[in-house]
Amino acid sequence: MSRSAHPAGPRHADVLPEGHYSAPADDLNALDPKVWARTVGRDADGVVTVGGIAVTQLAEEYGTPAYILDEDDFRERARAWRTAFGTEADVFYAGKAFLSRAVVRWLDEEGLNLDVCSGGELATALSAGMPAERIAFHGNNKSPEEIERAVRAGVGRIVLDSFQEIVRVAHIAQSLGRRQRVQIRITVGVEAHTHEFIATAHEDQKFGIPLAGGQAAEAVRRALQLDGLEVIGIHSHIGSQIFDMSGFEVAAHRVVGLLKDIRDEHGVELPEIDLGGGLGIAYTSDDDPREPHEIAKALTEIVTRECEAARLATPRISVEPGRAIVGPTAFTLYEVGTVKPLDGLRTYVSVDGGMSDNIRTALYDAEYSVTLASRTSDAEPMLVRVVGKHCESGDIVVKDAFLPGDLAPGDLIAVPATGAYCRSMASNYNHALRPPVVAVRDGAARVVVRRETEEDLLRLDVG
Repeated sequence: MSRSAHPAGPRHADVLPEGHYSAPADDLNALDPKVWARTVGRDADGVVTVGGIAVTQLAEEYGTPAYILDEDDFRERARAWRTAFGTEADVFYAGKAFLSRAVVRWLDEEGLNLDVCSGGELATALSAGMPAERIAFHGNNKSPEEIERAVRAGVGRIVLDSFQEIVRVAHIAQSLGRRQRVQIRITVGVEAHTHEFIATAHEDQKFGIPLAGGQAAEAVRRALQLDGLEVIGIHSHIGSQIFDMSGFEVAAHRVVGLLKDIRDEHGVELPEIDLGGGLGIAYTSDDDPREPHEIAKALTEIVTRECEAARLATPRISVEPGRAIVGPTAFTLYEVGTVKPLDGLRTYVSVDGGMSDNIRTALYDAEYSVTLASRTSDAEPMLVRVVGKHCESGDIVVKDAFLPGDLAPGDLIAVPATGAYCRSMASNYNHALRPPVVAVRDGAARVVVRRETEEDLLRLDVG
């Protein structure tokens, strides 16, 4: 793999094109700790390291592209969430962010619970030894087979998402001679994303049962009458990449209002409330996420205050961080293939991956950072767009960023904060091979999810 450096087109243009990007950092070689895992740094030669291992070594041994996961960082973040909420609350890692059997074992060892939303995620959790009673099963359209497997396994809770599912789960549980613990997911009319939230009519979505019009109250009414169900609480999820607690405050007010109505009608105080996940992380230096202990304090105070006002005992709180734990713990390592300057615009940097290993930029217009990882450079910065090798003009990894002007084919670049959703949503578009996940800890690296091979692709093609 070449590591040579030579000029690669123009410096950044005098007039920059419109776009979403930050001004070039004073030092493009610097690594902002907000967006990188805790053990990431540079060695004496300027090469990015993680867990004491240089990325050049990782690239030579495991190839590129590859997801590089800092195991110590993952464990520390999981532990921080567990400590922040203490023994009086439950932390469920949202498996949809990224799940593997190694991750399940880490979660078990660090004392976290796990939520899954498909039969495949449930199978992964059970195969890795996660106690079933510490698993929550989500999903808006769970099949009868998935429900039966979850009930037989003894999952700690199933989150009911519709009137039909209330009956379906009750019937399956009763036929198996079980009484299944359930929560009812409601939509409270609050949608929160990043720094803003909207507290109006956002019941128009596929998840949950609307609070409006008494539908949520009716769902609780029906579930309480069914012998196969033990209703333990209400579930609410209001958005994603949230930095502001205001949306949770409105949601908690409405959920507690429902709990009060349930008590007044049925004489029952449900013991649990799940506020969901969606807590944000730093993808760029402009993002400013809250620490777990700040989030725990804010959510606990909000729920306690609302319950005191309603004269209810404070229920046990559950939260579901996924991205907030795994997102910052990993970065994607790419090799530069082509550097194509467009005079007066920007330079296109093509890498050996793309939308098949990170669909979020194309799908959500997501923002990412990027750094030259295989060396440092004193060259002037140039405005770049990091793109993949797929046959799509929208195959963009990083829309606009600054990299050194001497970036060259063979260089390694790294995109941080790719631990969440990137591998989970990876595809075989253009018959690309999905990259491996390599976990690094204390100077040792190991594959936890192997790279796909052409044999894997052809094995499924039975034509």
